[in-house]
Amino acid sequence: MSGYPQQQQQRPYYIGPGQGQPGQQGPPGQGQFAQAPNGFPQQQQQQQQKGPPSPYVNARPGPPMPGQPGVRPNNMPPGGPRPPMQPGQGVPRPPVNGAPHPYPHQQNPGIRPHPGSPSASRPPMGPRPPMPMNQPLRTASPLPGQAPGMAHAPSPRPIHAPPTPTSTALNGPPGQRAQASPLQQQQPPYARAGTPLGHSQPPPMPFQQQTPPQQQQEQQPSQQQAPPAAFIEQNGAGMNGMYNQMAGMSLGSNGPVDQQAPGFGAVPPQGPPQAPAAEYKPKVGARPKRVFATDPSTVPPAQGMNNGMPPLPQPGMNSYDAQNGMGQQQQQQQSYGSQQFGQPLSQGYAQQPPAPYQQQQQQQQPIMNQPPMPQQSMGMGQQQQQFRPQQPIQPVAKPKIDPDQIPSPVAVQENDQAQWDDTPFITSSKTLVTPLASSDFMAIDEGNCNPRFFRMTTYNVPNTEDLLSTAQMPMGLIIQPLAKLRADEAPIETVDFGDAGPARCRRCKAYINPYMIFTNGGQRFVCNLCLFENEIDPNYFCNLDMSGRRLDIDQRPELRNGTIEFAVPKEYWNKSPAAAAYVFAIDVSWSAVQSGMLINCVEGIKEALWDANGVSRLAPGAQVGILTYDKTVHFYNLSSGLEQAQMMVVPDVDDVFVPLSDGFLVSPETSKSIVEALLDTIPQLFAENKTTDPVIGAVVQAVRMALENRGGKLVMFQTALPISGPGALKQREDSKLYGTDKERTLFAPQDDFYKKLAESCVDAGLSIDLFLFPNAYIDVATLGCLSSITGGESHMFPNFNPVRDAVKFKGNLAKLVTRPFGYNALMRVRCSTGLRITEHFGNFHMKNSTDLELAGIDSEKAFGVLVKHDGKLDEKIEASFQVALLYTTADGLRRVRVHNFSTPVTTLLGNVFRWADMDTTINFLAKGAIAQGLSKPLNDVREALTEKCVKILSAYRKNCASSTAPGQLILPESYKLFPLYALTLLKSKSLRSGMDMNSDIRVHHMRMLRSMGVSESIAFFYPRMVPVFDMDEKVGVRGPTGRVLFPPLVRVSVARLNPAGAYLLENGQCMFLWLGRDIPSNYLMDVFGVSTLDEVDPNLRHLPEIESQTSNQLRTVAAYMQEQRGKYLNLVVVRQGRGQHEEPEFLSLLAEDKNNDAMSYVDYLCAIHRKIQTEVSSKPYENHTRLWTTR
Repeated sequence: MSGYPQQQQQRPYYIGPGQGQPGQQGPPGQGQFAQAPNGFPQQQQQQQQKGPPSPYVNARPGPPMPGQPGVRPNNMPPGGPRPPMQPGQGVPRPPVNGAPHPYPHQQNPGIRPHPGSPSASRPPMGPRPPMPMNQPLRTASPLPGQAPGMAHAPSPRPIHAPPTPTSTALNGPPGQRAQASPLQQQQPPYARAGTPLGHSQPPPMPFQQQTPPQQQQEQQPSQQQAPPAAFIEQNGAGMNGMYNQMAGMSLGSNGPVDQQAPGFGAVPPQGPPQAPAAEYKPKVGARPKRVFATDPSTVPPAQGMNNGMPPLPQPGMNSYDAQNGMGQQQQQQQSYGSQQFGQPLSQGYAQQPPAPYQQQQQQQQPIMNQPPMPQQSMGMGQQQQQFRPQQPIQPVAKPKIDPDQIPSPVAVQENDQAQWDDTPFITSSKTLVTPLASSDFMAIDEGNCNPRFFRMTTYNVPNTEDLLSTAQMPMGLIIQPLAKLRADEAPIETVDFGDAGPARCRRCKAYINPYMIFTNGGQRFVCNLCLFENEIDPNYFCNLDMSGRRLDIDQRPELRNGTIEFAVPKEYWNKSPAAAAYVFAIDVSWSAVQSGMLINCVEGIKEALWDANGVSRLAPGAQVGILTYDKTVHFYNLSSGLEQAQMMVVPDVDDVFVPLSDGFLVSPETSKSIVEALLDTIPQLFAENKTTDPVIGAVVQAVRMALENRGGKLVMFQTALPISGPGALKQREDSKLYGTDKERTLFAPQDDFYKKLAESCVDAGLSIDLFLFPNAYIDVATLGCLSSITGGESHMFPNFNPVRDAVKFKGNLAKLVTRPFGYNALMRVRCSTGLRITEHFGNFHMKNSTDLELAGIDSEKAFGVLVKHDGKLDEKIEASFQVALLYTTADGLRRVRVHNFSTPVTTLLGNVFRWADMDTTINFLAKGAIAQGLSKPLNDVREALTEKCVKILSAYRKNCASSTAPGQLILPESYKLFPLYALTLLKSKSLRSGMDMNSDIRVHHMRMLRSMGVSESIAFFYPRMVPVFDMDEKVGVRGPTGRVLFPPLVRVSVARLNPAGAYLLENGQCMFLWLGRDIPSNYLMDVFGVSTLDEVDPNLRHLPEIESQTSNQLRTVAAYMQEQRGKYLNLVVVRQGRGQHEEPEFLSLLAEDKNNDAMSYVDYLCAIHRKIQTEVSSKPYENHTRLWTTR
C-alpha cells in the first residue's frame, strides 16, 4: 500500500435549488433533497419543478463504516432498526398546513391511497411493491425534533463502507450507485472505500415508491432476479457481476467488522430483484433524464482523528455540469481538499439561445431515455390526454455558469495559507500534504529536504508504468537547488570529512543520507538507491543502538537532515576555487546614449555594488571589472594605487585579446573610489559617440579569456542587433510567419556561433546575464543562447524609457548581483532502482545524459526532470531521490549540496491523484511545452496542452469516478484547478496565439519559463490581487517574525473590481495599483496627497511616504510582496478609464476574463467538459507523440 494512514472518508451530499449549507433545511418545496434536523435525509416533493433534477452535485470521498462510534446507516433511526410493521400500527400522517398531502401514495413506503380518494385515479408515479395481505396501511410520523408535516421517509437502502478506506473508489453523485472500476475490482473488499456494499436491489426510479430493505427481504425471501436491462445499459454489464458478488453481504449491521466478514464469502445470488419501471412524463422544454436512485447519503462523517493521526487529504471529487450550471458556493470556507458545490445553475442569464447540441438533446432525450410505460388500462379521458399531439418544443435558454461556483485558486490558496500560518511543516511527515508553492510556510527538515528545493508532480509514486500510464500524468521533479530559505528556518549545515571526502555508495556513488540503513553492528550500510551493501570506513564507524540507529546520530547532520552540504577535497576540483568575479560590459553606442540607458546603467551598477552606507553587497573576496564597447572593446585598469582608471582600447575585434593582467579585476572595497569615478565619467566620455554597431561577440571572447582559470559572472548591456564583428547577425524577422508552421524557425538561432561560444564559457565557469534594450529586432533567439546555455538569464526593456523603466532596470540589476550565487557547477539527479531519469528541462548545458553543466546558478534557477519506470517497484519500499550539486560558492569554497527525498510507492490510482501537486504539474508541463515549441508549431503545442489536461481529468473520471452520471464534470480535488492553470499557460506570452507577438518577446518568455521555479510560476500564471482599501487594522503590520498579514485575496477578473476601491496586483514580474473611477477623495489624500483621481501621477514608481494609517499599511504590503519575489516588482499606477497603455496591460493579466486571444475561464471549463465527455465515451488509445507523456 502507500504507507500512509488513511482517514475516514465522507459521504456525498446534494444541495438542490434554493438550498443553503449542507446539513441545513431549506424552504419546503425547494431543492430535491435536504437534510432534516434529526440527521436523516428527507425527500422533497416537487412535481412541478421545471426540468429534471440538475446533475450538479458534489461527490466526496466514501461513507463511514457502520459500527464505528457515532455512525449508523442512513436508514436506521436512533436506538437501532425499526421492527417490521405490524397490523394495526398504521397512523395517518398529519396534514401539511391543514391540507391533505397531494399524493398520499408517496407519503411513506408501503402507503396506497384509498380507492375512493381523488389520488386513486391518478396514474401511478412508480412501481408499487407487493403489500402483505390483511395488513393496514401505515404512515410515517414525525421523528423527535422534526417539524410537523416533515415525516421521515426511510432510505431505500443502507450504504456501508469499510472501516479503513485505503482505496480511492469514490462515491458518485447522490442517488448514483458507485460502480467499481476495473482497477478497483482487483483490490480486496476492504480496500474499496466508498463502494456501496451489500445492495441486493437496483436503485429505484424517479418518483418511485420505496420499500425498506427489511420489508423487501420479507416479501421476497428467495427471489433473485437480474438487474433491469435499462440499469445495465446505464451502468454497464459489469455491474451485474458486481451485484452478484455483493448480494450475499450483510445489510444494515451495526456490529464490528468481524461480524460482517462472513458476508464477503457468501455464495453470490443470481442478481438483485427487478423493480418494475415507472411512468415518466417529461414536460415540454424539459430535459428528462433517467436517474436510478433518489436518496443521497447524508450521514455526517465520523468525528475525531484517525487512529490518533492527523487527517489525510481525501481523493475528493468536485462535480460540475458545464451545460446546466454549478452549485451554490458554501458561505463558510472549506479546507483545502473539500471545496463543495451542488446547486444547479438554472438561475440567471436565461435569455441566451441554447446551443445546437442542446436542442438536439431536448428533442431526442424524452424518447430515448423515457422509461417503459407500465401495462395498465386507461380511461377515455386519460387516453385522449395520452395521445393528444404534443406542442412544438420551445427553445430553452442556455443557462450560464456562475463564476462564483467554479473552482477558485483564491479559496485554495487562502485555505492552505491558513493551515500553515502558525504550524510548521515537518518534511518527514507522511500524513500532511506538502504546502502549496504559493503559501508562506516554515519547514523543519527532518530527513526530507525542504519543498523549496524539491517538488514532485505526485508524492505517491506508481509502482508500475501501467499504473502511471493509466493516470496519464507525468512523473516529474522540479528542482531549485539554491532556493532561499525563510528567515526563521534553520540554515543548511556543512560537514567536512577531511581528505577522504564524504561517505558514498561504491556502486551508484550516492552520498550518505538519512535513509541509508546500517547493518552488521554499524560496519556496513545499505544504499537506499541501489540497495548495495557497502563497508564503513573505519574513521566513520559507530556502534548501533537497539533500534539500529547510530549512537552518534545527534552529532551527524548528514544522517538527520534532508539537505546538507559537504566540504570536498581537491579530487572534486577542476580548477582552484576562488571568489566569484563580476564583470560589467556596457554598450556605449549611439543608441545606448540616446535612449538614456547608459546613464541609468552606471547608476544601477553603483547601487548594486554598494549599499547606502558604502558597504559592498558582494560576497567576501569577490572582485569586479568594468569594460565598455561599441565597434571596439575598451578595458580599464582599476588598480587601487592609481589616481584614476586607465583606458585601453582593442580595435581588432576579429582577434581580440586582454591587454592587461593586473588591474582588470579589483576589490570593490579597496578600489571603490576608482570604480565610482570611472562609472561617473563614462556617460560624459561617450556622450558624442556616433557608432551604432556594438560587437557583443568580441566582448564575450575577451572576458572568457580573462576568466578562463577562475570563472564568475558577466553582465552585459546590449541595445542593438550586432551586425559586424564576430558573430554578426542578419535581420530575419518576418511578421508573415507569425501563426504559421514556419514561425518556429524564428525561435532557433541563426547559426551556431553563439552556441559554441556559450559552451566554451561553460567550460570556463563563466555565467552570462543579458540586459537587452532593443528599439527594433535584436534576435533574442540567437543572442539568448549566451544566457540560456551558461545558466544565466535575460531581461528585456523594449523601447527603453527612463521614466517608465529605469526603476525596474536598477532594481533587477541589484537583485541579480546580490542573490545567492554559485558557479562552475555540475548537477546530477539519482533515483531508486526501478526508476530512471530520462529528460531534463531548463537552461543548462549537457555533454552526456546524466550531468547538467552549469557555468553559474543562483537561487531563482529551477530545472525539470522527467522520471520513468525501469521496472516494477516494491510498494513496501519507498522511492528515493537524491540531487547532488557540485559548485563553487560566491566566496570561493568548493561544496557539494545534497538534497534527499523519499516518498511512498502505491498500487492505487486514487493515491496517485490524491497526493498530486497541481503547482508542480503545471510548472513541469510548461517546461515541456516550451521544449516542444522549438520543434513543433505553436498551435500543435497549445492543442497538446489542452489534450493533456483532458487526458488526466478523463483518466480520473474513468477509473476513480466511473459511477457518476455522464453529464457531470468530475474533477479530482488535487487537480480541480487544472483547467484554469492550463488556460493561463495558453494565455502566456510564450504560447498565446495572435499576430501581435513578435519573436523576441516570445522567445524571451519561453526561456524565462524554462528556468522559473514553482512558486514564481504560480504567481506568473495567476497573479495575486488584494484589495487595499478599507483594510483591517491587523493588515499591513509586521509581526514578531517579520511576516505581514495580507488582505483577503480577490479573483483576477474585471467583474471583481469595485469602482470605488483600490487593488494591488502582482505576478512576480511587476506590480499594479488599480484605482477605481469612484474612489473616495479621502483615500487619495491619505495615499497620494491629492484629492482627485486626475491629480494622481501615472508615472509614480514609488508610493509617497505620507503619515497615515492607510499609507503605512499599503507601503508595508507592497514592500513585503517585494521581499517575497526574486525580481524587482515595478509599481505601475492604473487609473480606471484614464490610461492608454497601463490599463490594457493590467487587464491582460486578469486570467479569468476573455483576453489574450483566448477564452474566459468559464468558457474554457465548458470546453474541457465537452472534451472529457467525448474522451470518456471513446475507446482508449495511447498517444506516443507528447514529450511529457509517461511512455
